[in-house]
Amino acid sequence: MFVGLVPLIYTVWVAMRQYNTLTGDAGWAVCGSVCHNATPGWTGNFLWVLHQPSFYVALRNSLSIFLISTIPQMILALLLAWVLNANLKAKTFWRMGVLLPYVVAPSAAGIIFSQIFSDKMGAINVLLQTIGLPTIMWHGSAIWSHIAIATIVNFRWTGYNALIFLAAMQAIPNDVMEAAVVDGAGKARTFFSVTLPLLRPTLIFVIINSTIGGLQIFDEAQLFHNGTSGYGGPNQQYLTISMYLWTLGFNNVTIGQPNMGRAAAVAWFLFVIIVVIALLNYWLTKRLTNGSGARNTRQTAKTAKAVRFREYEQAVNTGVVARLGRSGHDVQVNSDGPGSIGSLIRHDEER
Repeated sequence: MFVGLVPLIYTVWVAMRQYNTLTGDAGWAVCGSVCHNATPGWTGNFLWVLHQPSFYVALRNSLSIFLISTIPQMILALLLAWVLNANLKAKTFWRMGVLLPYVVAPSAAGIIFSQIFSDKMGAINVLLQTIGLPTIMWHGSAIWSHIAIATIVNFRWTGYNALIFLAAMQAIPNDVMEAAVVDGAGKARTFFSVTLPLLRPTLIFVIINSTIGGLQIFDEAQLFHNGTSGYGGPNQQYLTISMYLWTLGFNNVTIGQPNMGRAAAVAWFLFVIIVVIALLNYWLTKRLTNGSGARNTRQTAKTAKAVRFREYEQAVNTGVVARLGRSGHDVQVNSDGPGSIGSLIRHDEER
């Protein structure tokens, strides 16, 4: 309550007021000349933000960086988790290796990649010059700056998400995987038809977390900027919503201007956008991983078949009474004769 709810409610209050970090609260917010409305009211700061072109530029940049980073990040994390879940030598070494970029401090990662993506003598541009290709102005172009920032994000978070997927894969029952193998499914078929649908709760969790982090991106974009002014680039080509909020609330501080109130209004717009996109991602993930009714029926049948097979084997080995299928009848299982494992399986398949 005190750590989360109270600041949230206080931010709502600040967003509706003419709140300045130097002079304090000055009453209800006023939109002013930008929307030709001098009447004080609780919507003043929200209307002012909606009339700012920089807000829409920051929103475009945030969505672009979010898409460029999140989609490849999820695919790479799933593939890494699938590889790490295989029977590899030195598993602990490889699992620790994919987590190392996450341990690296954001400032260190920003400094490293600022040298890699330097406009003049960056490592990539030097390589391009060596092979006779033109250099890229990473800080001067919107799309290239977004790709560079997305690369920093993917470097830091892909291994972290891969370990979450790996933990979820290891929690999948072996019966289900064995049933798929018995039915003749290959590795790719098993991954897309069995593993991926069973990862739905973890996928939803990781995608929602990536949505929150991707739309709130600040560290990587700020460290990518190599100047002391003009945050987000000279033409705001990589200005994100979080950078715009920070600049509005803590840099553009003028006496009489509700800088903190307007920054709080931007924060609430960002909150609503994150909730909407997170719900959309939840719906899409649920649809993509749920599959059709027929696929679910086949999956259930495979699982049931694997469970019955294990029961038959246990009955043969122990001589106890085993449950036969869905009929509810109990049958005494022997190692050979009419109650043998082979006769029971044939009887179950015929039924």
